[in-house]
Amino acid sequence: MASPMKVVPSAEKVKTGIKDIAPIADGLAGVLADTYRLIFKTHAYHWNVEGPLFYSIHRLTETQYQDMFAAADELAERIRALGRLAPGRLSEIVERSSVADLEKLPSAEQMVEDLAADHARVALRLRDLVDVAEERKDAVTADLATERCAFHEQAAWMLRVTAK
Repeated sequence: MASPMKVVPSAEKVKTGIKDIAPIADGLAGVLADTYRLIFKTHAYHWNVEGPLFYSIHRLTETQYQDMFAAADELAERIRALGRLAPGRLSEIVERSSVADLEKLPSAEQMVEDLAADHARVALRLRDLVDVAEERKDAVTADLATERCAFHEQAAWMLRVTAK
C-alpha cells in the first residue's frame, strides 16, 4: 500500500447528472483566477492607500478582500466536486485571469476606479458562467456564480460612489 503522503491529486469522473462538465470547470477556474488576482490587488491597495479617504477605502477594501478570500475556497471546492482539479500554480492563476496590474501604484482615486472596473469585469465573467451552467443543468454552479456576481456588482458600485 502506498504511503498516504504520496497520493497525487488527479481529476476523476463523477456522476452528477451534469452534461459536459469541462466548460463549467473551466469557467469556474477562470473566475477563481480572477478572484485571486483581485484579492491581491485589493490587498495591495488596502496597504498602500493614502489621503483624506484613507480610512474609508482601507475599511472597504478589507471587507472586500476578506469576502473574496472565502469565496475562492468555495469556487475551488466546486471545481473539485465536479471531478476536476482547481488551479494549482500561481502561473496558471495569472494566465487565466482577466484582472491585470497597473504599471505603477496609483492614486487613491485611481485605485477605487481600477478596482471598480475589475469587479465589473469579474461580474460579467460570472454572468457568462451562469449561462454555461444553466445550459448544462448545473443549478449549484449557477447559484454560486449568481451569488458571486451579486457581490462583485455591489463591490463595483461601492467603489464607484467612493470615487465621486
